[in-house]
Amino acid sequence: MTPTSTQTTKRLDPAQLATSALRLADAEGLEALTIRRLAQLHDVTPMAIYRHFADKDDLLAAVGDRILADIALPEPTDEPWEAQLHAVLAAFVAALRPHPKVAGLTLYRILICPEGLAMGERTMELLTQGGFSVDDAAEVGRQSLCGLITLVTTEPGANEDTDPIAREDALRAKRASLSALSPHRYPLITSAADTLICPASTDRYYALGINLAVAGIRGVLADLKDS
Repeated sequence: MTPTSTQTTKRLDPAQLATSALRLADAEGLEALTIRRLAQLHDVTPMAIYRHFADKDDLLAAVGDRILADIALPEPTDEPWEAQLHAVLAAFVAALRPHPKVAGLTLYRILICPEGLAMGERTMELLTQGGFSVDDAAEVGRQSLCGLITLVTTEPGANEDTDPIAREDALRAKRASLSALSPHRYPLITSAADTLICPASTDRYYALGINLAVAGIRGVLADLKDS
């Protein structure tokens, strides 16, 4: 493609490109996100994108950073450490939740980008306030954040086809598969088929996940104190 005068004067910046890449991946999945496709969206040559990103891995890292940039880290309060930790984890989930198809990209960026580092430091600070050693805080914090990323990437129904009809057909087939199981052998699974396939409330799904994370952390701390 021969650059036109419009293309030669068009200004792109990494933040703008990362936002466009995130929107594309949200809509069509990571497999659709390529340097060439992003260039087409901005009506430039692929070389114009390579001026900002060395390769696709570099672009994916920028998308992960773009998601983490949306973390609204709560200010410290006088609340108990576990209540403040709950708020931090909720802020993390709130940033990831709109992006279930690509939230996994944040996993290796938390300890690299400024927003991820700030959240990691605050998480460990609260855990040490609660009584964890620094090393235990690192391990508990890492596993808790990884678990919440998985909570988002495995949200039931979130990664189905974006076409409403195709999505409903896929969910219906999954419900039918569970409902076809023997109710005598699997009475609880068959009775909860709808919830297992797609929870009635995604807000409750995430609230429960965060509560489980915090409750688990308190349980681990109690075990460490008893040992």
